[in-house]
Amino acid sequence: MTLATAMILAAGRGERMRPLTDSCPKPLLAVRGKPLMGYHLEALGRGGFLDVVVNTAWLGEQIEAHYGQAAGGVRIRYSHEGKDFGGALETAGGIVRALPLLDEAFWIVAGDVYMPAFEFSAAAFERFVAGGKQAHIYLVPNPEHNPNGDFGLSADGLALNQAPRRHTYSTTGIFRQSFFDGQPHGNPQGLKLKLAPLLRTAMDRGQVSAELYTGPWTDVGTPERLTLLNGSA
Repeated sequence: MTLATAMILAAGRGERMRPLTDSCPKPLLAVRGKPLMGYHLEALGRGGFLDVVVNTAWLGEQIEAHYGQAAGGVRIRYSHEGKDFGGALETAGGIVRALPLLDEAFWIVAGDVYMPAFEFSAAAFERFVAGGKQAHIYLVPNPEHNPNGDFGLSADGLALNQAPRRHTYSTTGIFRQSFFDGQPHGNPQGLKLKLAPLLRTAMDRGQVSAELYTGPWTDVGTPERLTLLNGSA
């Protein structure tokens, strides 16, 4: 089995998107005629990352029915948290659950963000693999709904837990398996684990690099944001 070099997070309930997500998982909501997660699948394929894991929970059977085992040349395997545990395992819990399917280093991206111009760069991936950090994350300028940001960025490219100026975490990054050391490999008990505390701990050890991405980016977290995207050409 070829191990995947990317994972799309697609397990969330999308409470703030209701009633749209009562009958459709958020990653399948259409922006300009294409499901949100479809942009990521196409971009990963362009970058040469042809093996992808998708985790699912809420209405996850719709995602598998829509894409099957392949889409646009990208091979897809699923980590069905809903079937296995009755619901989503939070971000880190879902990643740890999927670790047996993932390579030593891999991309992570949330299936409900819109960033159509982002390049899943093979060169960036290779630089990360050759370096010594545990994770490399992409930050974006703060949107109106997150004016205070999440993490800082040092002059030498380190993500900072505390900083006078902070940016928003785009939900996109490259991680090593070893970033999750200390967590039960494969998460057999279905523990719910958040990613932010693990990132903050690794940042305090100087183990997370970062860069600012300034291309189009939207956290499609409300019906209003979806309407704006679909109404602006």
